[in-house]
Amino acid sequence: MSADKSNKVVVVGAGLMGTGIAHAFASSGFETVLVDTNAESLKRAYSSIEKILGDGMRLGKVTAEAAQAAFARLSINGDLTEAAAGAHVLVETVSEQLAVKKAVVAQAAAVMAHNAIIASNTSALSVTEIAASIPVPDRFIGMHFFNPVHKMKLVELVRGLATSDETVARTKDLCDAIGKTSITVNESPGLTTSRMSALLGNEAMYMLQEGTATAEDIDTALRMGFNHPMGPLELGDLTGWDTRLSVLRYLHETLGEKFRPCPLIIKMVGAGRLGRKTGHGVYKYEDGNRVPASGLKASAL
Repeated sequence: MSADKSNKVVVVGAGLMGTGIAHAFASSGFETVLVDTNAESLKRAYSSIEKILGDGMRLGKVTAEAAQAAFARLSINGDLTEAAAGAHVLVETVSEQLAVKKAVVAQAAAVMAHNAIIASNTSALSVTEIAASIPVPDRFIGMHFFNPVHKMKLVELVRGLATSDETVARTKDLCDAIGKTSITVNESPGLTTSRMSALLGNEAMYMLQEGTATAEDIDTALRMGFNHPMGPLELGDLTGWDTRLSVLRYLHETLGEKFRPCPLIIKMVGAGRLGRKTGHGVYKYEDGNRVPASGLKASAL
């Protein structure tokens, strides 16, 4: 069975993940609508997708015709109800807050096609709890992508208590259709990847706070010693420390003391140093590029 590319896909949230997911569907042949209430976020996302397609052309990974066709299949909308009307697939990527996610999927489910798949990109929250906000929880599934979406091939499919076998099978087909490899996990706080990544990033911040090594050397250790594509502090800056903190707090609450957030993360979020999106996290950024030798120093803490 293969996914029907005539179906409309709605992606909610024009942040890094939403932008990447919208690009993945549009470039794979699906009519795609990216939704956000923030017009500036939509504008930035649209430009980012244009850049990804342009870079693909320059590198010879995509033809000009294919890039133009992908862009033509993409639209943006500030009205979720309007965008979701009749849609067959929805992936929400809004902030990691249970109440926000519940409100989004409940609003969308009311107007989507009768057999629609409704998915959450959550990295830590309960798929079962989110699904309880809609009348068809059997068609709700976790669909956890990885950043940057256009480079990372993995998608974690998360079964909630009510998720049907049919929904899992259809979502696997969707992943195949957009060139992703999927794994299926039973619902558990943090799934597989976020649970491990949260511990790693939190411990890296403790090491930075304690002066064990510089930020640059901590990241180099993971990249060169374990062949990770990015160090844990670089990844935290990319993901956003506010998101990391929300996930850690949830895991601390559900899984226990080993996930207690490092005080340095709390301090950085309080100071507005969230990472790339604010121009300053563990590292500083100018025009989207990291400033050399700008890693946060233990002496400054």
